[in-house]
Amino acid sequence: MTPTTRKPDWLRAKLPSGPAYKATRQLVESNKLHTVCQSAQCPNIGECWSRGTATVMILGNICTRSCNFCAIQVGRPTEYDLGEPARVADAVAKMGLRHCVITSVARDDLKDGGASVWAATIRATKYKNPQCAIEVLVPDFKGHLDQVDIVLDAKPDIFNHNVETVERLQRPVRVQARYDRSRSVLRHAKSRGFTTKTGIMLGLGETQEEIAQCIRDIASDKTDILTIGQYLQPTPQHWKIARWAPPEEFAHWKKFGLELGIGVIESGPLVRSSYHADEQSQKYTGVEHLNTQNTLAAH
Repeated sequence: MTPTTRKPDWLRAKLPSGPAYKATRQLVESNKLHTVCQSAQCPNIGECWSRGTATVMILGNICTRSCNFCAIQVGRPTEYDLGEPARVADAVAKMGLRHCVITSVARDDLKDGGASVWAATIRATKYKNPQCAIEVLVPDFKGHLDQVDIVLDAKPDIFNHNVETVERLQRPVRVQARYDRSRSVLRHAKSRGFTTKTGIMLGLGETQEEIAQCIRDIASDKTDILTIGQYLQPTPQHWKIARWAPPEEFAHWKKFGLELGIGVIESGPLVRSSYHADEQSQKYTGVEHLNTQNTLAAH
């Protein structure tokens, strides 16, 4: 479906409102946390924050990568905040969370790509919140598996790294990233026994066969969880939307991936990496989300 200036009805998201939304915003602000919900202009901020969930982003809010699909600010980051791991752990404790998702900007300016801060954040959060399952959404660390190991040694419950799009579109869309590199990071985590997760977007200009091959690749890497969502162009300067994929197409790819052996697939126009992450992970973590107030997605 060719895009128009008007989004289709199925892409209309819930507007931010309600006491839970306000409480989540106040908690994020009081702990001086960055969220991908805000930085990446996530369309689900109204729904998620109204559920008492948010996606926290560590290592600052300035990225060293210039991916053409992403709304996060690009530039030269400042030094990272040494107090951030403790503040993330404190926010998780205040919300009484059972599932926490943590992400970061890419920090290619740091010697270890920020892996040590990742590990410190995971450990601090685990120590203060032993009941909480921790999901991490990491950059590719330029393929340095020793840096990936620093994160894995902190023992997150779910290891997520997004391939984002099909192989042909990697260089123009992700610029500094590589398809094979992302797959190698996921395979490495799987080889160490971790539950792995990845995500792709539709509407970037991919063909149906390219989507099918990408999902086959994800399945062949023994990835456990897959998210599939619609690409939304953040600004006129970003990568142009090629089409609006209809809901029935997302249903088709979910069925396709499940038949290939992928354990859990969340597929829909508004799906993002952290969307309903607590529900996706139950099969692997054994942690039930006791109510809608028990997830912090740090993405």
